[in-house]
Amino acid sequence: MKNNLLSEHLVYNGESETPTHFHLCTYDAKSFEETSADDFASIEQKLLPGRIHWLQIHGLRNTETVRRVCAHFQISFLTMQDILNVGHPSKIEERESYNVVISKLSAVPTDEEDGDIRQTHLCLVQGNGFVLTFMEEENRFFDDVVQAIRGNILKVRERNSDFLLSVLFNSLVGNYVSVVSRIDDDLEELESALFENADDRDTGIRIRLLRKQYLVMKQTVYPLKEQFSRLLHSDSALLQKNNRAFFNDVNDHLLYVVQTIDSCRETLSSLMDLYISNNDLRMNDIMTRLTVVSTIFIPLTFLAGVWGMNFKWMPELDWRYGYLLAWGIMLVLGVAVALYLKRKKWK
Repeated sequence: MKNNLLSEHLVYNGESETPTHFHLCTYDAKSFEETSADDFASIEQKLLPGRIHWLQIHGLRNTETVRRVCAHFQISFLTMQDILNVGHPSKIEERESYNVVISKLSAVPTDEEDGDIRQTHLCLVQGNGFVLTFMEEENRFFDDVVQAIRGNILKVRERNSDFLLSVLFNSLVGNYVSVVSRIDDDLEELESALFENADDRDTGIRIRLLRKQYLVMKQTVYPLKEQFSRLLHSDSALLQKNNRAFFNDVNDHLLYVVQTIDSCRETLSSLMDLYISNNDLRMNDIMTRLTVVSTIFIPLTFLAGVWGMNFKWMPELDWRYGYLLAWGIMLVLGVAVALYLKRKKWK
C-alpha cells in the first residue's frame, strides 16, 4: 500500500468503467430543479447561493473532474483521496466545514451468482447548503429520495442539507437491513435443515458462504456504529437541533442492523457446532454398520481359515456332506450373530 501522504496525484483504484457524469437536484421551499450533465461546467452554473444543492456524481474514473467538484465545495485533498479509494473502510468523519460518510452499497446475491455480496463504493459529503453523493457506478438507488424532494414529502424542501443527509443515510441503512435480514433468513433455513439431519453434502459450502457474507457486512457496518453516535452527539453547526430526531431514528435502524449481525454471528457459531456434530453422528453410524458387518463375518472367516488349512488328515474334507455342512454351519452362525446384534440394538 502506497503512502498517500507523499503523493499529490489523485488515483482511482477501482475497476468500474462508468464515465463520470452528474445529476443535480437544486431546490428551496418554493421550487425544484433537476439537471443532468456529463461535464461539471454545466452543473457549476446551477449552483446558486440560497438554495440546497444535492449533486450525485456517478463514476469516479475522471479524477480531474472529481478534483474540480471537491475544489468548488472546498473539500480537502485527503477527503478526495478517500473518495477515490474504493477499498477504504467505512467511516464517518466530522470536518470543520463538512461531514463525510464513506461506506458501501451492498447487493444481495441471487441463486445464479457465486454467493458473494456485491458492494459499490459510496461517499456522502454534507456541508452548509449542499450534499454530494459519490458513487463508483451508475446507480439509481436514491431515486426514491429524488421523488420525495420533487413531491416535497415531509416538507423536505423547507429543511436544510442535514435533513437530506439523514434521509440518504437512512436509505443506506435500509440497504443494510435488507441484506442482513436475508443472511439471517438463510441461516434460519439452514439451521432447520441441520436439525432435521438432512443429508445435504453442500451444507458445509453454504455455511462458509454465509459466514463470508456475514464478515463482509460486519466490516461494512460496525465502523459506522460508534462514529455515527459521535456525530449524533457533536456540537457541529451543520446539524440543526430540530433535525436531531431524524438522526436518532437513523441511529435506531443502525443499531438494529448491528444487533442482527450479532445474532448472525451466534447463529453461525451454533450452526458450525451442529454441522460438526451431525458429521460425527453420521460417521458413528457408518462405523457402527461396518462393525456389525465385521462382527458377522469374523466367525465365518475363522471357520473358512480352519477348513482352508493344508493338513493331510481332516476327516470332514473327505466326507460326502462336508461341503453342505460347512455352508449350513456358516449360515446358521451368521444369522445367529445378526439376530443377537439386532436384539442388542447395535444396528
